[in-house]
Amino acid sequence: MGTRYEQDVVAWASEQAALLRAGRLCAIDVKHIAEEIEDVGKSEQRELASRMSVLLAHLLKWRFQPSRRSKSWQFTISTQRKEVAYVLNEAPSLRGKFNDAAWLDLVWSKARSMASNETGLDLDVFPEVLPWSIENVLSQAFLPE
Repeated sequence: MGTRYEQDVVAWASEQAALLRAGRLCAIDVKHIAEEIEDVGKSEQRELASRMSVLLAHLLKWRFQPSRRSKSWQFTISTQRKEVAYVLNEAPSLRGKFNDAAWLDLVWSKARSMASNETGLDLDVFPEVLPWSIENVLSQAFLPE
């Protein structure tokens, strides 16, 4: 054992796991293990934000381009809702993000930009503030009219 974190993170991770399982706590790379654990949480947060941005962008497209509505859009909306539910099931603490105004503003901003880019509509067409409740956004029955 002795792979450096910077050389090969996969080999390093395997070695660190073996050291932990063997109880050789004095030999583990505490600093990098702590960073990796923190990164797991950040990765889950990014996953939730990404899924929510895509979901919200498609809800905006659905609302503001009714003549272009398609099964594909419905499928994407449904799929993203299921993926958000999966992320929240795996990491229930992330539900708190829905009460974080700064996080929601960032996700909404990304969704508006995505919708504008994908539709060709001006960004100002879309509401500056999320017009739907989180409950509606995540409900399989909700489609904005």
